[in-house]
Amino acid sequence: MAALIGFELVLADNGWGDHHMDWGDGWWVVMMIGMVLFWALVIVGIVWLVRELTGRGGRPGREPDALELLDRRLADGTISPDDYRERRAILTGSPPPGEGRAGGEG
Repeated sequence: MAALIGFELVLADNGWGDHHMDWGDGWWVVMMIGMVLFWALVIVGIVWLVRELTGRGGRPGREPDALELLDRRLADGTISPDDYRERRAILTGSPPPGEGRAGGEG
C-alpha cells in the first residue's frame, strides 16, 4: 500500500497525475458496480448483525420446556395418564394426586 502511495506521489510530482481521467469511458461502470456491491455488503452485514443480536438468526423458536414436552408426550400417547400425572408432579414440585391425602391422614 505504501508503495502505491509513493508511486502516485512520484507521478503527481512529474505532472503525470493530471491525466488520471484518461482511463477510458468504461471505468465509470466498473466503479458503479463496485459501489453497489460495497453498499449491498454493508446492508447485508447490518441485517445479519441485527438478527444475531435479537436472537432471530433463522433458528426456530425457543426450546420447549419440560412441561410442554410432557404434555406433547401425553398427547402422542407415548406415556400413560398415570405416568403423566406422576412426572408432572415431580416437575412442578407438588405431590402426586393421592399421596397428599394418604400421607396426611394417619
